[in-house]
Amino acid sequence: MSVKQQVAEQEQQLRQAVSRALDMASARSDQAEVAITKSTGISVSSRMGEVENVEFNQDGALGITVYRDQRKGSASTTDLSEKAIAKTVEAALEIASYTSPDPFGGPAPKDLMAFDYPDLDLFYPDEPEPDTAAALAIEAEQAALNHDSRIKFSDGASYDSHYGIRVYGNSHGMLGSYPSSQQALSCSVIAQSEGGMERDMSYTVARDKADLWTPAFVGVEAAKHAVARLNPRSVSTCQVPVMFDRSVATGLFGHLVMAISGSALYRKSSFLLDKKDEQIFPHWLTINELPHVRKGAASAPFDSEGVITQDRRIIEQGILKTYLATSYAARKLDMAPTGHAGGIHNWYVSHTGQDTDAMLKTLGTGLLVTELMGQGVNPVTGDYSRGAAGFWVEKGEIQYPVSGITIAGNLNDMFANIVAIGTDIETRSQIQTGSIIIDSMKVAGE
Repeated sequence: MSVKQQVAEQEQQLRQAVSRALDMASARSDQAEVAITKSTGISVSSRMGEVENVEFNQDGALGITVYRDQRKGSASTTDLSEKAIAKTVEAALEIASYTSPDPFGGPAPKDLMAFDYPDLDLFYPDEPEPDTAAALAIEAEQAALNHDSRIKFSDGASYDSHYGIRVYGNSHGMLGSYPSSQQALSCSVIAQSEGGMERDMSYTVARDKADLWTPAFVGVEAAKHAVARLNPRSVSTCQVPVMFDRSVATGLFGHLVMAISGSALYRKSSFLLDKKDEQIFPHWLTINELPHVRKGAASAPFDSEGVITQDRRIIEQGILKTYLATSYAARKLDMAPTGHAGGIHNWYVSHTGQDTDAMLKTLGTGLLVTELMGQGVNPVTGDYSRGAAGFWVEKGEIQYPVSGITIAGNLNDMFANIVAIGTDIETRSQIQTGSIIIDSMKVAGE
């Protein structure tokens, strides 16, 4: 029996377990939700051409949530026998009897349920033998070590292959499921010169192994990144344009995700509170969410509450068009749930047409950031201050690597003062954006 046939059979078994649990829970409560994600995978790591670690994992617990008299109780079990499920329902009901009433609790509205949902082609199981996975990691390491004599050590490489089945059901009659997979290869190396050592890495990730970069490409990319960082300098404290490389630019929009999430808004802990339908980015900037992209990194037919996902305009001509709300947050905010329980789904950020070289020309003289450190972001005020490393740029040309600096600003100003976004799209992230140039930030150095 093939892996796909085995998983299809297991999916039916999990659906039956969820259905049984729902029947038991619904009979003794006002409303109920049941979910399970069963995952299987292997992770193999190597260091300097030797296998360092092999890990197999297979896990997943059936989670049962009941609502009775506006009280919520949750319990879980890894045993899917009828007796164990009955005990877990009993435990959830017992817990609910001790919790306080909360009028905002309960499943998402029935009219938003994904009773009919698309197949998004997310399942490409690999199940490599440990020796095969190790060979891929070692090949990436060897490519890095062979690329440049200044690459002295490998800091490790790994190949990971995982797949899982997600099943969700609730007392509205919703019962949905789908399998998905993810493969990843990464390599980290250390470059050395008289000025010291520098570490950097590269990685590739995809639903389908066939879509991964080759091990040789990953290794060479890691080597190039590490060598480019050798002999870094600091810079004098200044106020200059800053370009966020695509690999870290996704993080800027990650702060947007947090700021427009319902939980932050109803707690009044967001710098974008009451900013819906207001201009927060330049007029040329648009962000579209497309949850149903086939094989997409963050595609999903429904969210973790069973709400059908749908295409959504997050930012339109710089204007914030929506908040992101679970059913609980939506009730708190007096709005409809948006299908974001569990996270966002494939954000595509518009660009201004420049490739990397043209972006550097647009930057002129300033800082190219390739690494960020620390968590110095205040979600309430938007104040932003993080350690950084990258390259100093003059007249559109990279001059030398820099480290030991801090960049600072406020996210309200940073968002409003984006002057360009490149065509060098970061495709490995759920947020797909090119490099970003912000017209002015404080750079603290010497």
